Amino acid sequence: MSLKRRLPFLRWSVLRMANANRSVGTTGQIGDGREAAAVDYVLANARAGDLDHVLSTIDRFAYDKSMLMNIGDEKGRLLDAAVRRADPKLALELGTYVGYGALRIARAAPAARVFSVELAEANAANARRIWAHAGVADRVTCVVGTIGDGGRTLDALAEQHGFTAEALDFLFLDHVKDAYQPDLQHILDRGWLHRGSIVVADNVLVPGAPKYRAYMREQQGTLFDTVEHKTHAEYQTLIPDLVLESEYLG
Repeated sequence: MSLKRRLPFLRWSVLRMANANRSVGTTGQIGDGREAAAVDYVLANARAGDLDHVLSTIDRFAYDKSMLMNIGDEKGRLLDAAVRRADPKLALELGTYVGYGALRIARAAPAARVFSVELAEANAANARRIWAHAGVADRVTCVVGTIGDGGRTLDALAEQHGFTAEALDFLFLDHVKDAYQPDLQHILDRGWLHRGSIVVADNVLVPGAPKYRAYMREQQGTLFDTVEHKTHAEYQTLIPDLVLESEYLG
């Protein structure tokens, strides 16, 4: 890691991204073409079939070109550790973006089937190109939809992809922050989690998921056992963030 990344620093693009939040909720993208540019950069610079190199190339794009909304390298290590603790056979991510989170899950759990739900077809297409380049397209699948769409996406996961009672070992929340708690509740209502399943939520402090955090505090020791990991927002070291890791107690 270069010296500039060791020293405290704030990316100007963090503030620019904050101003784009209203469009992100409907389009899933910042709106300046950076997501497509990231795909082109990865395909041009990352070694095909090398998952580690694809991930580091996405990080390099986010540091040196345009910041991305994926979990990033610092918080990604927390995600990696949680995945390894869950040792999942079936993992679900909400919020695909360019496919980075799913790649980290696939790397940490090479025997898992990984599914990612994404609201934007453009993001799904971008992620699939990156997953194919990384050599994991056979075990990482993007489902276009949202958990809160009246059951259509949940039904698709159940009917087409084998989501059944107590089958889901790992859940990663990294989509619309206001949807974290209701979407988790939809999954709980389906009975897909089992005792010991792990739920990880990114960006609980920035841009923030206060209702989700309050819910996990209310459920502490009864439905979930939660650890709050203090960390930083993506690709900078001055803005604090929280990643919540919650074990389902059943």
